[in-house]
Parts: sequence; C-alpha cells; structure tokens
Amino acid sequence: GRHKYIPYHRLFQRYETLEVPGYGFFEGYPNRDSLKYKDVYKLRGVDTLYRGTLRRPGFCKAWDSFVQLGMTDDSYQIEDLSNMTWRDFTNSFLWYDEHSSVELKLTAYLKLDFHNDILDKLTWLGMFDKTPIGMERGTPAEVLQKKLEEKWGMEPEDRDMIVMLHKYVYRLDGEQHRIQASMVTLGDDAVHTAMAKTVGLPLGIAARHVLSGTIAHQGILMPTEAVVYEPVLAELEEQGIVFSETAY
Repeated sequence: GRHKYIPYHRLFQRYETLEVPGYGFFEGYPNRDSLKYKDVYKLRGVDTLYRGTLRRPGFCKAWDSFVQLGMTDDSYQIEDLSNMTWRDFTNSFLWYDEHSSVELKLTAYLKLDFHNDILDKLTWLGMFDKTPIGMERGTPAEVLQKKLEEKWGMEPEDRDMIVMLHKYVYRLDGEQHRIQASMVTLGDDAVHTAMAKTVGLPLGIAARHVLSGTIAHQGILMPTEAVVYEPVLAELEEQGIVFSETAY
C-alpha cells in the first residue's frame, strides 16, 4: 500500500533468494517501475506489486562491484582511452598507490577478503589483463559493455535458459492462499535459443491465428486479452513452454 524507491547504487544489494522447483536457487532484484503493470494486468487495487529479474547466485554481488567502482556510468567520456589496457581501466577508478597492486586496491575499496569469488570473477573476465582495450573513445559503461560482449558471447554449442517465477498471495472466502507458478525453457544451441523460442514462438503463433481467422478481432490487440493469449498458450504448451503451479 506504499510506494518504495530503490536508488541505483543500492539496487544490486536489495535482492532476495528464490527457489525454482527442479532448478535450484536464483537471486531476484527489482526491475524498473513495477506499478505500471497494475493497469496492464488489471491488478488495480492490489496491496503489493513487485517485479524483478532473476539471476544465478553470485551475480548481484559481482555486478554491484561494477556499480560501486563507477564502471556502469554512461554520463562522460574516458580520457586517453586508446592508450589504456584493461588493467589501466580498472585502476583508473581506484586511488593512486605505487606500492599496492590493482587487485589489492580493489579488494580494499570494495571491502572484500583478498580470497573471494568476486575477485575471481573479475580476473576471469579479464579486468586485470594488460591487453589493450581497443577503443578510441567511450563511456565507462560502453567500455564495460565491450568486455562483456567479448567474454559473455555464446559459443555455437552453448545453451541459454529462460526462467520465470510468479508468486501470488490472495484471500478468497476469508482464507489466504499462496500460489507459485514457474516456467523454465532451455535453448538447444546458440541459434535455437530459449530467448528465441519464448519471444518468436508466441508472435508466430499469434500471426498464424490472425491469418486463419481464429483471432478475428481487428486493430492493436494486447496479449493480455484472452482472445489472444488463450490459443497462444495452448500451442506453447505443445512446444514444452508451460507454467507449473504449486501451493506454497
């Protein structure tokens, strides 16, 4: 019943741990303005509405290190970027100390133990490498994006995973009910991805129903209308894309 605001520099510190049946634990953190979905999903009047993004455990703390360092800032251009290595880039956000390594300064800045998984993640990512960045100009966020695209790009045999988890708490006939609905879709490879399936299949199915006349309505139709989502969900279930509901 009250508005809550989370500043960006605290966003990845305000996550909660959620379990998806059969797939283990995930971290959920807030994703933009949740309240605009009240009208879209006809939920006007509910006491609490919360929308977030799910990541595997460890993601939020690691990403928060980029936020606290300032690497996600997109408001200014970095000077002399063309002469920087990735180690120089990381060091540029830390204080000057000719006797301490970049790794030691970073762990002190982020208040980490020297042996920790965040330092391991940044090392694997290449943030301490002495190789050139390879950019003439860019903001910190653009530089970080380049590194992530290089390191996180999918290999041909890689498989992605889409996870959705919905929790409902409501009262009916004086009794409180809790229902959890989860959906997990796995990709086949780097081309036939779970993202491609969950985005492309609903659109293709809906287009076919429009052409065949099953969806006879005209104009701009929202997928929250039953005439659209009922036939689409029925066919998605045949493709293995379906929600499983349990009480909790």
